[in-house]
Amino acid sequence: MTKPRRLLLRLSLGTTLLVPLGAGITLDGVDHRPYMASAYATETAARLRESIRAGAIVHGDLEAGFGRARLTPTIDAPHDDPSRGQFRSMPLAGFGSRDGKPATGTHDDLEVKAVAFRVADQLGVMVGADALIIPPEVTEAVMHRVESELHLSRQQVYLSATHSHSSLGGWGEGRVAESFAGGFQPGVRVWFADRIVAAIAESLGDLTPAEFGQGRFDAREFVRNRLVQERGTVDPEFSFVVLKQAGGRIGVLGSYAAHATVLPAAVMQFSADYPGVWQRAVESATGGIAVFLAGGVGSHGPVTPTRGFEGAQLMGDGLARQLLDQLPNVPLSRQVAFGTFGLAVSLPELNVRVSDGIRLRPWLAAHLVPAKTRTYLQAFRLQDAVWVSTPCDFSGELALGIKDFLRARTGRQAVITSFNGDYVGYVVLPRYYHMDGYEPRTMSFFGPTVPDYFDDLIRRMALHMASR
Repeated sequence: MTKPRRLLLRLSLGTTLLVPLGAGITLDGVDHRPYMASAYATETAARLRESIRAGAIVHGDLEAGFGRARLTPTIDAPHDDPSRGQFRSMPLAGFGSRDGKPATGTHDDLEVKAVAFRVADQLGVMVGADALIIPPEVTEAVMHRVESELHLSRQQVYLSATHSHSSLGGWGEGRVAESFAGGFQPGVRVWFADRIVAAIAESLGDLTPAEFGQGRFDAREFVRNRLVQERGTVDPEFSFVVLKQAGGRIGVLGSYAAHATVLPAAVMQFSADYPGVWQRAVESATGGIAVFLAGGVGSHGPVTPTRGFEGAQLMGDGLARQLLDQLPNVPLSRQVAFGTFGLAVSLPELNVRVSDGIRLRPWLAAHLVPAKTRTYLQAFRLQDAVWVSTPCDFSGELALGIKDFLRARTGRQAVITSFNGDYVGYVVLPRYYHMDGYEPRTMSFFGPTVPDYFDDLIRRMALHMASR
């Protein structure tokens, strides 16, 4: 046998041995073991029991305060100055097809808004940002300042975002984050966190006696199941809270399940999409402040006769008209039941898949998706409703089940919101897990048991908050 042929044979044999060896090192089967007996669920259940024992709902006169801060960055600045929101350039977050290109300007301003509640000795703030999500690194920076400067704990700060896909990017580090938020710019986190802290601080400084009311209306004409279309269900409810300060100023919190993707990837200007239109329309009509918090947007898309800014205007105005028709009939009261609840949730290993039944081993997946051992679930009791924040694109179909459960068991309402200052991907119905596609395959980071796991925890949290 010639020397070249011997070398070729050795290479062939080596490859034959290395391919399965490499696959064994890098790949594994998806973990389908039930969550109930797992170490992560057992740890979380113990913390849940402790939180339930320590939690309290108070009843009394309400004080409410409103705050806002401009989030729109200034671009084309001569140099970056994150403390003033000035940047040479900044990408938009939301669509990977933009390839990280910089924004070309501003169509409508982005804001962070906050509503503070105080009843007896209980204080909490609900925050909505005109952003895709509130990244965990931003939350960490916010809480560092809020705890030291404003003396609030994580449990007292309820975070959410509008989920606009045309808001500021550059805040994510790593392949997955940068694929839909553009190249990493550390200064964006500084600006983003500062705006949230400013809105919270203003709301606390504005606390004054106020009246409270709440309601909901059916807006199914604007939402669809984008994952399985008519074979699935949708959450059609637009839920809202109205607050009227003693001086007459109005504040409205609203939540709805349709993705803020009326604006397509071709749009390269900053915009809050249809939630921004809704907020501006409500503020114009009431002279107050309107805050939008994305609902269970996982698998839920918007329905409009046309896309682009015209479609966003039609949808936002349509939702605003329905809300404004409701407001005169909402009874208001000074007396409110209020409480806050937070739960650190232990997570399973990463289950980032390369096919339906095969995943990357967690050590390798951690190079693509941040490896988390814990995340966070949270609830606020607001009179006859429990608002629950989730760290994900939470399924509107899962939210429907939770709402029906709480109504049947307690007669109270549940509102489920997404993007609470952490992000663990999409959490959709377990029966969709084996489907191909973006939501059930690419973005289901932590495996098939997480939807049932989160659903169980949220039901137990909501039942505790509603029963007192």
